[in-house]
Amino acid sequence: MSLVTDAPLVDPAVISKVLAKGRSTGAEFAEIYVEDKRSTSAGLDDGKVEQVTSGRDRGAGIRVVAGDTTGFAHTSDLSEHGLLAAAEAAAAAARQGDGGVHTVALQPLLRHPVNNVRVAPSSVAKSTKVELLKRANDAARSIDGAIVQVSAGYGDSMRRILVANSDGVFAADDQVRTLFRVSVVANGDAGMQTGYDSLGHTIGFELFDENDVEELAERAARQALVKLKARPAPSGALPVVIKQGTGGVLFHEACGHGLEADLVGKGASVYRGKMGELVASPLVTLIDDGTMSGEWGAIGIDDEGHPSQRNVLIENGVLTDYMWDFLRARKEGRRQSGNGRRQSYADLPMVRMTNTFVTNGTDEPDDIIRDTEHGVYVAKLGGGQVDTASGDFVFGMVEAYLIENGEITDPLREGNLIGNGPQVLRDIDMLGNDFAMGNPGTCGKDGQGVPVGDGQPTLRVKSMTIGGTAA
Repeated sequence: MSLVTDAPLVDPAVISKVLAKGRSTGAEFAEIYVEDKRSTSAGLDDGKVEQVTSGRDRGAGIRVVAGDTTGFAHTSDLSEHGLLAAAEAAAAAARQGDGGVHTVALQPLLRHPVNNVRVAPSSVAKSTKVELLKRANDAARSIDGAIVQVSAGYGDSMRRILVANSDGVFAADDQVRTLFRVSVVANGDAGMQTGYDSLGHTIGFELFDENDVEELAERAARQALVKLKARPAPSGALPVVIKQGTGGVLFHEACGHGLEADLVGKGASVYRGKMGELVASPLVTLIDDGTMSGEWGAIGIDDEGHPSQRNVLIENGVLTDYMWDFLRARKEGRRQSGNGRRQSYADLPMVRMTNTFVTNGTDEPDDIIRDTEHGVYVAKLGGGQVDTASGDFVFGMVEAYLIENGEITDPLREGNLIGNGPQVLRDIDMLGNDFAMGNPGTCGKDGQGVPVGDGQPTLRVKSMTIGGTAA
């Protein structure tokens, strides 16, 4: 079922007054963004439920643009008086103008829901959610006596938004997300080793009809246990094979941010001025797609009120487009791409990814391994850092193995992958046919975090620098 309701968060008549007030000083653009978010979270650590919390946050952000100046104000007061006061403050910040009256004709409410929620998380008892944590804890500990610590977390949220602007946009969306994570610590001769796994989708509590929290916990436990027997990772340049799903974060960080139009415009992207050029292996097609129903980064509309889209960024190695927010696209005469996103009503929108992924190739995953005489197989990537201006990055390898004579052999201790995003794109020489999305993620940019997804098929980069400790 769609959770988008007929009743808007604020009366359309009030919205029209607010937008008119925003433009009353001569500004050419005014926008109101209204949000009502409810969330629940629960955590378990060392066998004990530490907290079960519920919260609600609601308010509005009003943006007024006059020339190159943007005025912004936000308020938790959704009354007509509170919204008009915020609009007046934003307008004053943008420009002192003619005080004229500007009428806004709002179009019918725009909807493009990607949620298909069968069981609203708010309808499920908190005790049922806590029971999931206990089941995960018991499953992880049952694997082996070397498991000494388990932590698990549950979260759900329902976010209603409404966006209207002086161009006539009037759009709404309800976004439901449900999340579960497990972290495990094992102790052995190699010291403490960790394992982690998570799942999250833009669906309701039916997530747990389709996914088993015991299996999730067992995977995290086995990851930690395998690393107890790991040998030091090699150091130097080697071929690297990255397992399906797990490497999407590399493309998100190492090249995705560089394709965001605001960073391109600031000269902070290595991809500036390269539209139409070959920037990757011809095997690579990179897409950002907010319409992927159920995936963590799916949105019906972006936070500027425009429908989410499937945007081809790199096609057969050629850079075809950047990601755009509405105002920047309008200024540059480009089509908007549905990538204007914000953390909350108290934040301005900026260009952000949704679900970013490399599409399928034609190679069998087993053939990629067999064709690699000596290298590293990365089964799970961790977090990393990237310089968008140069494309240089460092990523942690959470779970990795040695490849010897075309076979996956010994597990490796955690090390780093060091490289350059554009170079890695060019050096992909085999691409599997087993595409998968990875774990749910939160992307941070300029102090704001938004939910994102990423993915890719199994692939091989012919040479990457491994930052290991082996001689």
